[in-house]
Amino acid sequence: MYPKHWIGGVFAAVLSLGAPVAYAQCGNTSAGFEAWKSGFASDAQRAGVQSRGLQALANATYANRTIAADRNQKSFRYSLDKFMQVRGADTIVAQGRKRKARSPDFYAALERQYGVPAGVLIAIHGMETAFGGFMGDSSVVSAILTLTYDCRRSDFFKPHAIGALKLVDQGSITGATKGAKHGELGHTQFLPGNALTYGVDANGDGRVDLYNQTDALASTANFLRQKGWKPGQGYQQGQPNFAVIKQWNAATVYQQSIAIMGARIDG
Repeated sequence: MYPKHWIGGVFAAVLSLGAPVAYAQCGNTSAGFEAWKSGFASDAQRAGVQSRGLQALANATYANRTIAADRNQKSFRYSLDKFMQVRGADTIVAQGRKRKARSPDFYAALERQYGVPAGVLIAIHGMETAFGGFMGDSSVVSAILTLTYDCRRSDFFKPHAIGALKLVDQGSITGATKGAKHGELGHTQFLPGNALTYGVDANGDGRVDLYNQTDALASTANFLRQKGWKPGQGYQQGQPNFAVIKQWNAATVYQQSIAIMGARIDG
């Protein structure tokens, strides 16, 4: 079913032996990426990645733009006011209110099922992709593999790399699927491991597709609920559910912005 010519050289040896292979665990330049991929294929196979995922791994390229972005993150050093201005908070709130008004039953159904208010989900959707207006132009697989290879945060990104390859196996994404520079995908920019774990087929078409708005927002609500969201409790700073927003993004200004925008949208 799949071309066999991609499994060559070291990849063929890795797959045939099925035993742990010693390889450089990380690197800070592109020089060792191809050799690292060959070694990582063994880890991926032992984790349950199958032929389509392994093919995507073999075809992945070192993502220079991902590394450049990872080394130059500025926005989370902004003050709250500056961050909200740069990210267009007023526009997100204004558009978010209209979106909620257009689809009240949809958001009410999500809140009944998961306990997460519309404002929070809409604020995340607006913050992450301008409501699906731009979901990224980088290869999800190449980006997440590059970050796993990079020595800065290999351990953090490794389960997401395995997750991305399993999503390829499942047909949820392909090796060519585009997302953000850090490998986040879909309407609300799930990291691949989280997409694998918390993704929901909310539209009933038989597959989890985070590039489908219905699946993406239900998956986001499911993520928050599974991370401890308490239905009916507040989500501003000092309230029980604010800590759950931290599970979505570790930056304090991001958490504060979602809480503020969510309240304005729901208000």
